[in-house]
Amino acid sequence: MVQHAPNIEWHFRAVERIERLLKTVTSALDAAGIEYAVIGGNAVATWVASRDEGAVRATKDVDILLRKSDIQRVADTLAPLGFISADVMGIPVFMEASHPLPSQGVHVIVAGEKVRQTSCHVAPDVRSVTRSASGHLVLDLLPLVMMKLDAFRLRDQTHLVDMLSVGLLDASWKDKLPEDLRPRFEQVLEAYEREERRG
Repeated sequence: MVQHAPNIEWHFRAVERIERLLKTVTSALDAAGIEYAVIGGNAVATWVASRDEGAVRATKDVDILLRKSDIQRVADTLAPLGFISADVMGIPVFMEASHPLPSQGVHVIVAGEKVRQTSCHVAPDVRSVTRSASGHLVLDLLPLVMMKLDAFRLRDQTHLVDMLSVGLLDASWKDKLPEDLRPRFEQVLEAYEREERRG
């Protein structure tokens, strides 16, 4: 039986859809004067691209940091653009009505609250941001790194390695971190350096 390779066009279309989703949502929030910060994989991609566009890793959704008091205002802002909202396991999600898949929507993290019960720290404030070359507001590098270390899933460790690989992070960053997150950073750094020595 002949096996067919995955259609690469599907991948490109998925990447383009997320880029369009990110631009649509952040442009709407900027126009409405709502403070936000892009976080998650898109934030990592933005920072990595500032050093090496070829090292950017695709992501399948958009994660955004908002104040709890702004969530309804965001819903009202996005509704005329064809977005619907839902609560998925306690996480506010905005989805395009034409593409209502929570896993590929806009996931809201609430500033000043723990992302999950096991989190060591609360999510940062939306004012710790930098305007990216693409125009959207992205979480500053230090709080982004702290969020990745706090979550510390495999994907978060991979994102940290991506940032190490383009020189955004190095061993000196350990001293910038809270004590409870330093061992996790050292673990990722040691694994990265070990792989680099192997060539």
